Amino acid sequence: MISILDYSTTRCLTSEKPSCFETLENGKGTLLKIPDSAGKIAEGGLRLQGFYKKNSQDKPLITVITVVYNGAAFLEDTIKSVLEQTYDNVEYIIVDGGSKDNTLDIIKKYDHAIDYWVSEPDKGMYDGLSKGFQTVSGTIMAYLNAGDLYVKTALEAVVSTFKKTGCEWLTGMRSVCNEANQIIKVDTPFRYKPSLIRKGVYGKYLPYIQQESTFWRKDLLSALDMSFFKRLRYAGDYYLWFCFSMLAELRVVQVQLGIFKLHEGQLSESLDKYWLEIKGFSEKLSLVSYLAVLLEVFPWVLSDKFRKIFHSSRITLSNSE
Repeated sequence: MISILDYSTTRCLTSEKPSCFETLENGKGTLLKIPDSAGKIAEGGLRLQGFYKKNSQDKPLITVITVVYNGAAFLEDTIKSVLEQTYDNVEYIIVDGGSKDNTLDIIKKYDHAIDYWVSEPDKGMYDGLSKGFQTVSGTIMAYLNAGDLYVKTALEAVVSTFKKTGCEWLTGMRSVCNEANQIIKVDTPFRYKPSLIRKGVYGKYLPYIQQESTFWRKDLLSALDMSFFKRLRYAGDYYLWFCFSMLAELRVVQVQLGIFKLHEGQLSESLDKYWLEIKGFSEKLSLVSYLAVLLEVFPWVLSDKFRKIFHSSRITLSNSE
């Protein structure tokens, strides 16, 4: 059984409150906690007990957010996959939308290891996620839905890649598991072109960007229209990719990071509504865009081994420069 002191979120605690909670960054503050309201049910976590995390170039703080509503069946596995990471400067935030099952009991069980959690009604998943974004004090971040998982060394690999490459956002191998947490699929993406991300083609005409394996620098959030983002119901993940692609190229790494869990009742099952939302903010596809998609299809349909060779050659060229 893992010791409380061995959690990824409890190895680097400090009683010194970070300056980000006291100052404005680009005109926006980092919230210590979500403001009180009549609808707030409960909140807690290390921050409210006077424990914080520090950022440093040597050991950057990485923040993971989980948004959940009535997710008791799968939430604990997700929490454990974050707390049992080998990297030891992790900030974990959970935003519960006012669950009616025993989700809150599970969150309270890990109150001593979660940096901040809050339970209050919201207007949907991305409204809840926008609340989490406001409380992030890490420089690298991601979100992980209830039920989905991280490989134990994922966050260590993510931080290492950011430090070595200087990239702004990255994604790893695409992995899927069943409800028993058994891996049923793993493959290596070819590449994701910024211009085609903005056309909304990935997941429809070309393979999808796996949200569970995607991480980014907090600064990229400046590209979002947050009021628009929190009104989205289905395609908030693609809106993030759309906005980030305006500022930086998505780097693909040959590492297994996140794992998407297949189970009933997922928002991702509502694909028609998902693509309708994407159509509302993506750029219009032209004839040239369709030709570009066709050119990208061939490397994607080639074997996973070929794609690994492609990325290995990119790493070799990058190291030689």
